Amino acid sequence: METEVQTAYEPRETMQQKGPSAKWFWIFWIVLIGLGTTAAYLYSNHLQEQAIVKLQEDTRQQMAQFKAEYEARFGELVLEINDLQSKVQSFNELLTFTKDQATGTTDNSNKLYSQLSEVEKQLKELERKMELLK
Repeated sequence: METEVQTAYEPRETMQQKGPSAKWFWIFWIVLIGLGTTAAYLYSNHLQEQAIVKLQEDTRQQMAQFKAEYEARFGELVLEINDLQSKVQSFNELLTFTKDQATGTTDNSNKLYSQLSEVEKQLKELERKMELLK
């Protein structure tokens, strides 16, 4: 009977030789999980870098567009101010000439002066707008 019991239970050494041990199984899974975690971390860093680059490019494009619009508007205001400045200068010359030529019967200088003051108001308003743009 003793021999039957021994044959039913095999020694530990013979069981280890039949299949892979649990130790190698767990090492394999730990390495596999470590590789998966590392790959996920590296991929998330890659996606983050791509998002940052895209965001920087979009910001750069928007800033260039804003700068172009600002410069165009600023150029328009400069042209308007120069135009009004030339009008003010010509009205000044005309007013000076009218004052020099004025007689007691004409009141042209007052009309020119009111026109001149209106143009000066417009010039001041444009200058104020230009200061706001700066």
